[in-house]
Amino acid sequence: MARLFLTATAALLMFGIPVAFGGTTSDPGITPTTIHIGGTAPLTGVAQGFRSVAEGANAYFKYVNARGGVNKRKINYEYVDDQYIPSETVRATRDLVENKDVFAIFNSLGTSNNVAIRGFLNQAGVPQLFVASGASTFGRDYRQYPWSIAYQPTYMSEGAMYGTYIRRTMPRAKIAILYQDDSYGADLIAGLQRGLGAKKGNIVSKVGYSATDDNVQSQIARLRSSKATILMLFATPKFVIQAYQYVNGLGWKPKVFVNAVSSASNVMLLSSSRGQNKRVEGSISIVFLKDPNDPKWKKDPGVLLYRKIMKRYNRSGNVKDVYNLYGMSAAFTFVDALKHAGKNPTRQSIMRAATHLNERNNPFVLPGMMVRTTSTDHYPMDQARLERWHNGRWISFGGLLKPRS
Repeated sequence: MARLFLTATAALLMFGIPVAFGGTTSDPGITPTTIHIGGTAPLTGVAQGFRSVAEGANAYFKYVNARGGVNKRKINYEYVDDQYIPSETVRATRDLVENKDVFAIFNSLGTSNNVAIRGFLNQAGVPQLFVASGASTFGRDYRQYPWSIAYQPTYMSEGAMYGTYIRRTMPRAKIAILYQDDSYGADLIAGLQRGLGAKKGNIVSKVGYSATDDNVQSQIARLRSSKATILMLFATPKFVIQAYQYVNGLGWKPKVFVNAVSSASNVMLLSSSRGQNKRVEGSISIVFLKDPNDPKWKKDPGVLLYRKIMKRYNRSGNVKDVYNLYGMSAAFTFVDALKHAGKNPTRQSIMRAATHLNERNNPFVLPGMMVRTTSTDHYPMDQARLERWHNGRWISFGGLLKPRS
């Protein structure tokens, strides 16, 4: 009977028919004093640099709990190591849902990882909230997967920003692309081609890598042989750092664009410190969050709050690590949704709130940005600015951009 109810509810949501979201606190993970949510993150392995996405979120929840929680409930966020391996994501998520009785899955990281659990969560009627991936599918395919919702700007829109900028400012440039060989890389390439428009033929070489590869030395060598003047790094931090190293070692001097996944200042500074400063200088990326390393945000209330939370609730974390701030931003939005899910939240009511966001006060995103959703727009963040790396920090330029996803 429960399965039939969930199926019927999903069908109503798919066709945009309003559902009465109310009821009692009978859903798993909810008690009169706590709300238990879960998620996965690469705490170890090739992508462990992203562990702070979960740790930053957890610190923010501790901050909220110390102030009474949400509607007198403390948030218990249980995040599990999946080593960035989709099969481990599936195992850990099933355990969280079936054995730990979590209310929702929140902030799980990785495109392939979230795709791997999406079917299970939607069949079970468990919210998959604010996915830590820019893959367009998490916002686009809401009719098929009504229990899933994205968070950050999409990879496709990010790629389009780069393509448009290149087409307008460097129309004769030859472009080479290093990309992760999955939908994460594919979305960025598709967006780049869309932004390039009639200039998409300027792409002269594309070489992929697997997330389990040890290095990308051979890929960079192949890309260099194309004699491209622009190098797009659509890769995770480990491989971006390697790419700068290999580019420098080969004496190649392309203009570098690095995707936002790997453009955190701590990653760029690490790349620079390994003797690649000349290659790193002038790199271009996008930004949608405030950078705690940028002096211009030194007295900003949001960054001051971030530093306060890190000092009190994540002392072992690196305050310079922007991924901590990303996690706090996502946690802020979860708390916002929870506040609007009613005094006795249900899985249905949290999804209703998550798909009707109108957040103008997230202290961690850029000024002027909104975190907003509707029943037919499941992309909470769809704006960003271009930025250029100069003298050890990012400097944004131009206004807020909002390409279609």
